[in-house]
Amino acid sequence: MKAAVLNRYNKNGCDLEIREIPVPEYSENEVLVRIRTAGVNPLDNMIVHGEVKLIVPYAFPLVMGNEFAGIIEKTGSAVKGFKTGDRVYGRMPLKKIGAFAEYAAVDQSAIAKVPEYLSDEEAACVPLTALTALQAFELMHPKEGETVFISGGTGSLGAMAIPVAKSFDLKVVTNGNGANEERVRKLGADQFIDYKKEDYVKVLSDVDYVLDTLGDRELAKEFSILKTGGSLVSLRGLPNGEFAKRSGMSFVKRMMFKMAGGKYDKMAAAKGQKYFFIFVHEDGTGLERVSEIFRDKQIEASVDEIFTLEEVNKAMKKVASGGSKGKTILKMT
Repeated sequence: MKAAVLNRYNKNGCDLEIREIPVPEYSENEVLVRIRTAGVNPLDNMIVHGEVKLIVPYAFPLVMGNEFAGIIEKTGSAVKGFKTGDRVYGRMPLKKIGAFAEYAAVDQSAIAKVPEYLSDEEAACVPLTALTALQAFELMHPKEGETVFISGGTGSLGAMAIPVAKSFDLKVVTNGNGANEERVRKLGADQFIDYKKEDYVKVLSDVDYVLDTLGDRELAKEFSILKTGGSLVSLRGLPNGEFAKRSGMSFVKRMMFKMAGGKYDKMAAAKGQKYFFIFVHEDGTGLERVSEIFRDKQIEASVDEIFTLEEVNKAMKKVASGGSKGKTILKMT
């Protein structure tokens, strides 16, 4: 089969190699999936640059790709709830990625059935960002009627995070370019702040939760609008000691990340707030909940541009350049 393979880390980026490799063997708990489409994400470039090697140390050569949609070709003897021919999608297990390929062996705990109305291209937009949103809200432990501010909610993460937040019966506030307000409100946002007209810091105060998608340059401002005792979950800040402990990392890594994320813990401690860093992991059960939300609300998934597997490096560079209007997709031949 054909696969896009990374041979080494490179801080400046490097081309993936399209290589012929054997179809992977599958265990009793895995399914063999014929990949139809795969989502290309900033995470893929972060892996190439070696930015996540302390969180997940990969061995080379590495078949790249973190999320996919496809058809089950074969099932292991212990697989339950799935059968040959099922259309499934998933976030690849952290320790065994490989969605940029014609086939992948995936643990049954990482997959869910695709909502019928989604195309293969649309389905590949969902797993990584939707699970990120779901896992973020699970860390917050929100109560019905509370308020969450989703920073920069007009992007692909916001498109998933807003409906997931509404499934928790939260009031959702977000900000972004005013040209996207109507689309974001259709997703369920209760309040929209046009960043060209208003600074959210002057509009908001004492919100219960913040979902940060922007990182260091905005975190101090986001903590300032968070209530005393509130929680902030960041996708773009630095990992801290709590993250390392939650992820079951060694004592040494816990100490390293405690130092790395210490400045954010100090920001949070000033008002008795909590800071969480999230690195999304596979979760088929969570993805099935996402599928139910999608089926119920008929949520649209936004595809930006489609590339072939052979064009994977063009797709990676497009994602690295930013400014996407949706998810960049690889379509297998």
